[in-house]
This record gives sequence, C-alpha cells and structure tokens, in this order.
Amino acid sequence: MIYSDAVQEILRLGGDGKRVMPLAGSLALDDAVGRLLKKAQAPELFPGARHPEAALSGLWLYFSRLDESHEISQNIHSVEGRFWHGIMHRREPDAGNAAYWFRRVGRHPVFEELAEAAGVARWDPFAFIDQCEEAWRKPGSAMEKDAMELQLKEWRLLFAWCARSGA
Repeated sequence: MIYSDAVQEILRLGGDGKRVMPLAGSLALDDAVGRLLKKAQAPELFPGARHPEAALSGLWLYFSRLDESHEISQNIHSVEGRFWHGIMHRREPDAGNAAYWFRRVGRHPVFEELAEAAGVARWDPFAFIDQCEEAWRKPGSAMEKDAMELQLKEWRLLFAWCARSGA
C-alpha cells in the first residue's frame, strides 16, 4: 500500500514499517520521529482514509509509544479504536485489559488474513495475547521471534485497513 509522503517519511525512520516491535514495553523515540508525530494531524497524514485517527494511533504504537497511542485509541469509539487499544494493552503488558478490549472488537475484517499469516483456521486474539505473554518472558527464543513477526503482520494489516480509503 502506498501512504502519503509524510507517512512514508515517518515510516522510513523506523524500518519502512517492517521493523519488528517488542512484545512488551515502550522504547525511547528517535527525536526526528517524535517531532514529526507530535505535529502530525491524522486527516493530513491519512487523507481519505477510512479511519485516520486509528491509523495515527497505530503509527504511535509502531514506534512503541504506548502512552501516545493509548491517548488516541481510548477516544476512538469504533472497532478499530478498540483493536488498537487491545494491542496497546497487550504490549504494556496487561493481558486482562487487552482481553477486555478484544472482547469489544468481536470479529474484524483483518482477522481472516491474520489467521492465514498464523497458519490457523480462525484468528483468536485471546490465544495471541497468551502467546505474547509467554513469549516475552523468553527473550531471544524462537517463540519470541515468531510472536514478534506475527505482531508485525497484525500491525501492518490493521494499519493498512485503517489508512486505506473507505470508498
């Protein structure tokens, strides 16, 4: 998917949207990324997007800025806001709170592609919460690597869903 020049510039500073994110916790934000994101306005970054605010929440999350992502997602009263909110709590890590938000998501159109990426018949966000919780306790393990790669696929699918045109 092609994003606006501003979004592409921001993503370039973080591996072009291909960098795996930690399963738990926040990271220090590069000053250049921080300046760009702090002045970012969702409608300008994501013109014509189906869910620009949700995409902005996801962008903050990509750069492991949980507080900033949370501030946005908790004020989005849509399935996408709840989805980002659930991911953010999973990464705190707060499995119980993440499960609460995923119960409020129900089914989402990206679940089918996530199931395919995970090699399962049906995507189960609750099983993924458990997988991530177990994996972050085993740093450097194959389990952690697999969970981080699947988390990135989840991020990319939901980000593209939110950022693409709803028309």
